[in-house]
Amino acid sequence: QVQLVESGGGVVQAGGSLGLSCAASGRTFGSYAMGWFRRAPGTEREFVAAVSLSGGTTYYADSVKGRFTISRASAAIRVYLQMNSLKPEDTAVYYCAANWNNRDEVVLHYDYWGQGTQVTVSS
Repeated sequence: QVQLVESGGGVVQAGGSLGLSCAASGRTFGSYAMGWFRRAPGTEREFVAAVSLSGGTTYYADSVKGRFTISRASAAIRVYLQMNSLKPEDTAVYYCAANWNNRDEVVLHYDYWGQGTQVTVSS
């Protein structure tokens, strides 16, 4: 079982930075790709960023490219999201996710999800 818990959410002014982290309970290491999603009030969940098992391959939504950085230690079920140059449009609940994958590739389908952490960007 992989139970994910996010942390690091909060309130920040536009142009500022915030870092999110996510760790697994029940298992620390394994062959899992991981990613981040977000959902703004009244909207559907959208993809933000993904990282492969080794941490060597990443993929970002166009809306966050150049501003957000996803990272992890190889084979550790723990993922980080560094968010810079934040905009009010980034306000959302952010969710981390994990999915078994032994090919060291980024994936968009995930079986395990955290409960989310709120990020609010004020203007």
